[in-house]
Amino acid sequence: MSVQLNHTIIHSRDNRESATFLAHILGLEVGTEWGPFIPVETSNGVTLDFATVPAGSITVQHYAFLLSEEEFDVAFAKIRAARVPYFADPHGRHPGEINHNDGGRGVYFTDPNGHGMEIITRPYGYQEPGAE
Repeated sequence: MSVQLNHTIIHSRDNRESATFLAHILGLEVGTEWGPFIPVETSNGVTLDFATVPAGSITVQHYAFLLSEEEFDVAFAKIRAARVPYFADPHGRHPGEINHNDGGRGVYFTDPNGHGMEIITRPYGYQEPGAE
């Protein structure tokens, strides 16, 4: 078997709110709560397990999601409709903009806990087939 990421735990103040927020933006389903976790599974089988922890114990993390052009359009429309601040860069220097890195589109936003979320349509370092 090749090595694959199976799941990761995302700390939150309210696991239901956080799971619902991200699932809504990405067009995913919120899974059934089990133990302290509310899972959201991505299309490649990686599960994001949201866990409620005390607010002071949350270490802000970064999560990037690769989407198709169509999925990006839908997710970006949801970000804008929800009036979630977004940026073209991870440092927030370009508010209200998207980027076009690696020939695609990308945008950064934060979830209700301050985690940095990113949606992109091309992986970092992507080159069109045949381009040199």
